Parts: sequence; C-alpha cells; structure tokens
Amino acid sequence: MSSLDDVLKHRLAALREQNLFRELRRVDSAPGPRLQMNGRSLLNFASNDYLGLASHPALKAAAIAAVSEFGAGSGASRLISGSLAPFHQLEEALAAFKGTAAALTFATGSAAALGTLTALAGKDDILILDKLVHACIVDAARLSGAKLRIFAHNDLDDLEAKLKWADSAATLENGRRKSEILVVTESIFSMDGDAAPLRAMVALKERYGARLMVDEAHATGIVGRNGRGLADHLGVSDRIEIQMGTLGKALGASGGYICGSRPLIDLLVNRARSFIFSTAPVPAAAAAASAGIQLAQSSEGETLREQLRQRVAELVKSVIRDPSLTIAGAIVPVILGDETKTLSAAANLREQGIFAPAIRYPTVARSAARLRLTLTAAHTANDVAMLARALEAIINPTS
Repeated sequence: MSSLDDVLKHRLAALREQNLFRELRRVDSAPGPRLQMNGRSLLNFASNDYLGLASHPALKAAAIAAVSEFGAGSGASRLISGSLAPFHQLEEALAAFKGTAAALTFATGSAAALGTLTALAGKDDILILDKLVHACIVDAARLSGAKLRIFAHNDLDDLEAKLKWADSAATLENGRRKSEILVVTESIFSMDGDAAPLRAMVALKERYGARLMVDEAHATGIVGRNGRGLADHLGVSDRIEIQMGTLGKALGASGGYICGSRPLIDLLVNRARSFIFSTAPVPAAAAAASAGIQLAQSSEGETLREQLRQRVAELVKSVIRDPSLTIAGAIVPVILGDETKTLSAAANLREQGIFAPAIRYPTVARSAARLRLTLTAAHTANDVAMLARALEAIINPTS
C-alpha cells in the first residue's frame, strides 16, 4: 500500500501540471506599499490594507497599550474565562459605526460566516447565495444543512426567480411559514471589485419575506459616510438584518464581525460554534481595530479615502481604459484567463519589482485567472505609473 506521502505527492504533482500549485512567499517587512521578499524591495499591489492603517502609529500604540494592560493572549473562550474589556469596547464601537443595536467579533471573517450561517439556518431553511460570494460563505452554507440555491452574479431576475421558488417551497406549520429564507451577498466582491445592487436586493427580499446578509469586507472603511460601507452609502443599512465584515482590511487590524439587532447577537453568543469553541483573539488585535474604526471616521480617514480614490482612478484610466468601468472599492482585476499566462505575468511583474499574485482556480472560475490588483492610500501616483508601464506589455503585447 502506498504511503500517505506518496498519495499526497501524486496530488501535488497534479496541481503543478494544471498550474494550480500554490506556495507561501516569506515577507520580511511590515504591511505597506512596499515589501521585502527574498532580499528585494517590491511594490506591493496585493494588500487589502486599503487605508494603510496596518502600520499606522495610532493602531500600533493601541495594540502595545493593550498588551501592557491585558497581556499577549486571551486565555480561553470569552464564555469560559471571562470577556476582556477590549472586546466589549470594540463591539460598542462597531455597533455605533454601523448604526446597529449590537455587534459581535470573531477571530476571522471566515469564523464569522461559519458561526452565523450555521447558527441561523438548518434543514428547514433556505439560503440563496450570489454565485460569486466568498468561499467561506459557501462552506458555511453547506455546513448549515439548509436548502441551498445559487443565483447568477448580481442578476436580479434570477434572484427573484429563486425567491419565488423559496416562497413556495418554504415549510409551513399551522398555515404559517416555518422556514427562514436568507439571501447572502457581498457588497463589493473580492475578486471582481464590482458592487451588488443592494437597493434592489433589499426591495426583493422584503417583497418575498426573506432576510438579507451582506458581507461588507471590501467596503467597510472606504465606502459610505466615514467608511461605513456600501449599504450606508445606498441608504439601506437599516433594512439589512445581518451586516458582516472584517477588521483586517481597511480597518488595519484582524478579525471578523457581525452587526445587527440585540436578539441576533445574543443568539450568536449562544449558538455560533466558531465563537463559543474558539479561544478569543488577542486583546491587542481588538484594541488596534477600535483605533482603526476611530481613525476611519476622522478627517484623516477622509483624506486617506480621497487618496485611495485618486489612485484607483489613475490605475483604471491608464491600464483598463474602459470609461464604462466603475470601481466601487479598491480592487482592479486584470483578467487574463489562462493559468499559465497569468503565472507568467505575475513572474514578469516580480522581475520588474512589482508584487501582484496570480489568482487561479478554485479562487476564481476556470479560465478566469487574473491579476488582482489592490490599491491603498499609501501608494503614490508614481507607484501607479510604474505598475501601468509594467502592465502595458502584458495587456497589450502587440502595441
């Protein structure tokens, strides 16, 4: 019988043959517009640190102060050893920031999705997901045991068809609907950078008596009033039952969150297994996230958002050259299709001093491989110009 290592080597060889093998690349520098990799300084267009807060003095000072007062670790689950003050301060700040009654934080965004969907949905319920939602949401939906339906990306007609089906298929008890119907989408999508039509989606879910969960991971901090997100920007945040997001992107720290009503948060504290059975995040991360929320709402935060919007506009104008393209956040995809071509393009960029990883299946669909370019407020106009020059030969090889 083959050893386990022989079996695994065979599987790894198959990944290499398909140009789908991945490896960790060591970085020897703090997050920022440049990183140190293999002894080289590379321009970094792969970070979700959209406002450049991960290395901001205010966040570092908050984290250091929390370590001094509360220590390096949290000890246990918050339900076991007690819930440290920095987590309560963070959740109060999040609820105020998002305009909800309450909030709950998780170790990661994936843990937030897993805990929430498995706590809220069961075999009698129906989950309706946008085709391009993050993998953690798909995994959580499958684990919930609920009936699962997928609607074509941002396709309101297909969403309505799925809602009509769900309305008729929902389990009835004593003439009343027993099943919950929950629609789940991102606000700004992580790989394509486009925005969900949240106003129309809210109207549809209300028409069919469904609920809506929106992942604002790539909108929080950079879209809406003081960076409150796309739902706030569109004026529908008070009509969305479950607001999800992360603390490790524009807010500069780490972790995930759910914002909503007090009953929702109380239920998650009691039923979300990824919260109940996980050691709490380190207090330094919670303190840094609180500082990030405060900074995002300040005049400095607005200046950073304006700088970010300017960098995005420069990249779209010089690289994409599509006047119809609207980038709501900070993600600009350059879709090359073929995995081999995309790996070659990423290697070419590294040779020119630019880091932009190749995104391939299963992160995106087959034949939709791409360079996923992300801008930050810490980039300069010269940084964007350097990227544009390097991309020109890749995107327009005959020009």
